[in-house]
Amino acid sequence: MLRSTPEFQPVDSPNSGKPNLRTLFEQEETKLLRYAFTLTGRRVVAEEIVQEVFMQLHARWHEVQTPSAWLIRCVRNRAFQYLRKSKREVLTAGEEARQNVTTQEPTPDSLMAHMETCAVLRGLVDGLEETDRQLVKLKYFEGLKYRDISQKTGLSITNVGYRLHHILKLLGQKLQPPEIDDES
Repeated sequence: MLRSTPEFQPVDSPNSGKPNLRTLFEQEETKLLRYAFTLTGRRVVAEEIVQEVFMQLHARWHEVQTPSAWLIRCVRNRAFQYLRKSKREVLTAGEEARQNVTTQEPTPDSLMAHMETCAVLRGLVDGLEETDRQLVKLKYFEGLKYRDISQKTGLSITNVGYRLHHILKLLGQKLQPPEIDDES
């Protein structure tokens, strides 16, 4: 008995609220490539990851309830897997191999993403209370040590460290992309 392939499943199939695989590919490919590239920093690797994930989705089409969320999660996992593997390779490579590594110039997309992140971060820092904003500027823009910040602000060194830790944690949470709920 032949199983219907996702490619030929009608878009508005009464059995499923999912689009067909071809439509999903057309809608999600570019977004997934950007996401994979942002995580890995390599276009070829990003393309391979997205291709593998779509092949995996094709094989599991009838099991996956929310394909868009599933794709994003799989791309993320594959990218992290690649990064862990490449990190091990770099750590085990000899000194000669390290000398032969060339740095790549940032792509326009990565520069734009970096600029957008910086703008968002500046906005978040500007939204902090005056004392917290001053601590961040003294530490990260002026490069002062906790001792020097303590002298300038009148806070204890311990308090400076404590507050900066919590400020960074808060900023990090606000910079995170929204969580994707697998059940939606």
